[in-house]
Amino acid sequence: MIPVLTADEMRRADRLTIDEVGLPGVVLMENAGAGVAAAVERRFPAARRVVVVCGKGNNGGDGFVAARRLHPRGAVAILVGGRDGVKGDARAHLEAAEQSGVRVVEAPDSAAWTGVGETVASADLLVDALLGTGLRARPEGLVGEAVETLARRAAEGCPVVAVDLPSGVPSDGGCFDWRVPRAAVTVTFAAPKRGHVLPPACDFVGELVVVDIGIPRRALEGASLGLIEDVDAAVVFPPREPGAHKGDFGRVLVVAGSLGKAGAAVLAATGALRAGAGLVTVATPRSCLAAVAASRAELMTEPLPETGDGGLAEEGLERLLALARERDAVVLGPGLGRDPSTWRLAREFAARCPVALLIDADGLNAIAPGGGGDGPASVVRRREAQTVLTPHPGEMSRLSGHSVSEVQERRVDSAALLARQTGAVVVLKGQRTLVAAPDGRVAVTAAGNPGLATGGTGDVLAGVVGCLLARRDAWTAAVAGAHLHGRAGDLAAGAVGEDGVVAGDVAESLPRAIRALRGSAGGAASAS
Repeated sequence: MIPVLTADEMRRADRLTIDEVGLPGVVLMENAGAGVAAAVERRFPAARRVVVVCGKGNNGGDGFVAARRLHPRGAVAILVGGRDGVKGDARAHLEAAEQSGVRVVEAPDSAAWTGVGETVASADLLVDALLGTGLRARPEGLVGEAVETLARRAAEGCPVVAVDLPSGVPSDGGCFDWRVPRAAVTVTFAAPKRGHVLPPACDFVGELVVVDIGIPRRALEGASLGLIEDVDAAVVFPPREPGAHKGDFGRVLVVAGSLGKAGAAVLAATGALRAGAGLVTVATPRSCLAAVAASRAELMTEPLPETGDGGLAEEGLERLLALARERDAVVLGPGLGRDPSTWRLAREFAARCPVALLIDADGLNAIAPGGGGDGPASVVRRREAQTVLTPHPGEMSRLSGHSVSEVQERRVDSAALLARQTGAVVVLKGQRTLVAAPDGRVAVTAAGNPGLATGGTGDVLAGVVGCLLARRDAWTAAVAGAHLHGRAGDLAAGAVGEDGVVAGDVAESLPRAIRALRGSAGGAASAS
């Protein structure tokens, strides 16, 4: 898993490198700027009018180094602000750039910035070294004007190479409502930052290049967020032993479906089968049984008593518990509906289920504060076996009591808080799905695409994670399942296009995604 840093965590890594390793800041800055220049040379070899827009801080210092190294191309540096504000290592590199022949144009005010407009407009490549990870609020004044200009030039088609982050993008992620440049390439140092991997900031990063500038690995340990790699998912799919049998790969019970929603049960069960479960049984209302049984010959089915509205009735509780005792994991919730009797059944079953349990969809609504109980913690804390919760933002809103916009503004914090409160592993679905553990670990996957924004893909995810939960711990199952599901979504979109993806395509792409994960992880192992 790749460490993903906050701005404060990166500053601590810099300080440890300077104070304990003994690598001076001026050298770290040289290495950073050299990495930017190398990325420009490698990805834009035809660019001949390179303009480096520099701020007064360390990001600008990186830019002065890049301008010096790109001087043979005639690179020009524009300093947004007066040179008196440039201090320390950045000042040293400003002076080194000038002594090397780089033309540094100062723009200390709006009039001067307007005056360099022709230089910016004539560039065939802009290097954005204005703000980097230093932003915490809307850029204002002269800096705001410069950010707006960079954004406009990017929109006009001029490639922008961002240093650390596109200027104006909050370094730690989160929502923003101002215009920022959409970079073609972003060059960052030592490790990705939250703004690189979390929406909406990640949409402006373009290709992300991580440059080693000399910060040791130990300085990055303890990062509050990790980016899931293929090897983190491939670990749950070792080669099968020749003598393996179906019992070795997990027995999964899917408690799902109601009148008009039998498809949710089918999709969850198919997700479990295609992720490699040895046996999958669907427990569903009697009226749904024929549809579920006819959907896949590989499924076992169990009819249960139903309410007048076609949902599961409370009198089926003991039978469900007996079924669960014979399984390794249970998926509860897809398509259950909102009958009060069904929700009472779901709450009591969740609390008493003797094996690992994943709660999704209407199962989550049933344990939410508005579902008739005391909230998710009161149910999950009664359990002895492991639990995974898989809410989308709307369900997270109901579970947490926060608005959807608050959940989306603070996705990492929302997932981590629910995990800590309940003791469950939480999978917060959406763009860049998150996985949070009760001990504070949080992971994010970059796999997935907008084609997954269609009904039923969450049911498939529930089945995938449920399958893995039958043979692995909750954290490993959720991390691997979220990443595998995203990879399958990418394969499905590659085959039919994002607009035409349906949930069944994602489920049917799972075997190819598993094969791809194994291949990628094998390559990584060979390279190491």
